[in-house]
Amino acid sequence: QVQLVESGGALVQPGESLTLSCAVSAFDMDSGAFGWFRQAPGKEREGISCISYTDGSTYYTNAAKGRFTVSKDKAKNTVYLQMHNLKSEDTAIYYCATGYLAPCACSADICYEGGYEHWGQGTQVTVSS
Repeated sequence: QVQLVESGGALVQPGESLTLSCAVSAFDMDSGAFGWFRQAPGKEREGISCISYTDGSTYYTNAAKGRFTVSKDKAKNTVYLQMHNLKSEDTAIYYCATGYLAPCACSADICYEGGYEHWGQGTQVTVSS
């Protein structure tokens, strides 16, 4: 059974950094893209970044570009989201997701979640002074 477990969420101050981890089990990390999604209070879930399974290309929405970096370590079966210069608007529950042959595609505003069939339980990130 595929399992994704996020960790690393915390309460941080604006301008600080945080790295989220997503531990992957029972899934070949070369079989599908991995995406990071978030859901802020009262808002719909949005995709913010993904890493392709074909060539490792990474994609970001404008909200994440320049501040967030997605990566994966196949030896550790883990996907990461490094976040810098955090802002209050980054406060949300962050989820990682994947799926067999899941594509990695983002517009300026959103990364698409079609094909992402496996989801973690989420980790809370709160940015507040």
